[in-house]
Amino acid sequence: MLPGPARVPWVQAVPAGHGTMPDMNLRNNHLDGLAVGMLLACCMFWGLQQVLVKAIMSEVAPLFQASLRCIGACVLLLIWCRVRGVRLFERDGSLWPGLLAGGLFAAEFACIYLGLLYTSASRLTVFLYTAPFWVAVLLPLFVKSERLRPVQWLGLACAFIAVTFAMREGLGADTPGNDHLGDLLGLTAGAMWGLTTVSIRATHLTRIAPEKLLFYQIATTALAVPWISLALGESWNFQWSALAWGSMLTQTVIGAFASYLAWMWMLGRYPATKISVFVFLTPLFALLFGTWLLGEAATPTLLSALGLVVIGIVLVNRKPG
Repeated sequence: MLPGPARVPWVQAVPAGHGTMPDMNLRNNHLDGLAVGMLLACCMFWGLQQVLVKAIMSEVAPLFQASLRCIGACVLLLIWCRVRGVRLFERDGSLWPGLLAGGLFAAEFACIYLGLLYTSASRLTVFLYTAPFWVAVLLPLFVKSERLRPVQWLGLACAFIAVTFAMREGLGADTPGNDHLGDLLGLTAGAMWGLTTVSIRATHLTRIAPEKLLFYQIATTALAVPWISLALGESWNFQWSALAWGSMLTQTVIGAFASYLAWMWMLGRYPATKISVFVFLTPLFALLFGTWLLGEAATPTLLSALGLVVIGIVLVNRKPG
């Protein structure tokens, strides 16, 4: 989440007072240095975010965390749009596609946090990061330019195998509760993530301002997830430690606001199938941060997996000869 997203040039792409932006004229068929840097920064923070969530889970319930993040991000986004002159509520034909993307986004987060009740984080993560496969399979049905070549499919497979390989201890560990239900919820969350990306590209939501695209998703989540939290009987209180306040502030400002806004901007500028493969770095960054901050062991397996993910990303983004 990072030094990058807060200063990316989407502010020039959306002039003050304009709620929409051109789509195809500004699209780039290949990832440039800006895109790669932003993707690495986002994935790095998303990996750190798992540590931030885990560190305060005893103080702040998981779905309560998700609710507060999105509510806070909505407030920040409204302020941002007010300052930038981006109109969020004008009629532009995006309402129903936007609500569809928002519903899928909310369902993804609900499945992730519900899945963590039944299985370990590492086990669920493997199933969550099947999302790029859903994008690669379904998006070309709607957007022909997103079709992958065989060598790119090989790269996608390499990245997923690397994540599974790195997480093999988690997959083999005994977990409390019904881990098969957790697996199913993790797989469903990955599908929801992939379908969110597909719905955004297939319905041309990338033609609206990235701020409005993000608002559809975090506002829907902010309205829906608190009810799930209450239904599960999670405790709602604000008697937190300094660590908990710092974690929630970081998750809200950098995570749910800056990094997701950067992701929405990139979906409108670069091929979704190519940027989606970068998310395979996120669970590996999570393991690295766990090693650094939580004292977990850094193994040759982890380093090998990182190398294989890099190879997969290179293959997916390789320009045709």
